[in-house]
Amino acid sequence: MHTLTPDLADLLAVAAAARQRAYCPYSRFAVGAAALTASGVTFPGCNIENAAYPSTICAERVALFNAYAAGEREIVALAVIADTPGPVSPCGGCRQVIFELAPRAIVVMANLRGAWRVALIGELLPDGFSSASFDE
Repeated sequence: MHTLTPDLADLLAVAAAARQRAYCPYSRFAVGAAALTASGVTFPGCNIENAAYPSTICAERVALFNAYAAGEREIVALAVIADTPGPVSPCGGCRQVIFELAPRAIVVMANLRGAWRVALIGELLPDGFSSASFDE
């Protein structure tokens, strides 16, 4: 059983603030995320839509890509939050990216009403694959 520690609650607050910066004129579904690295640095992310829908990027990927662009490679936690009835869950594409870029991270899923759930990426994406899957 995972618990919502003060550090994870702080990470959710960063994700909630990032959600306010989402660019979502098409779906009107604002999502915020935040990635916490082993060095203690937090990287926010929000979803950014585009009229060419495949060019849209999810909040979770923005947060992870920001961390990687800054040279961080050890993500210890990733928070995601949206205005949903229950805790919002990463989409399938984000689950695969998390599996590869943050395989040991705790994933905190929440909504604006205070509901939350914590899981490991292996619980959200059993049998995911990464570059190690191709090594034989």
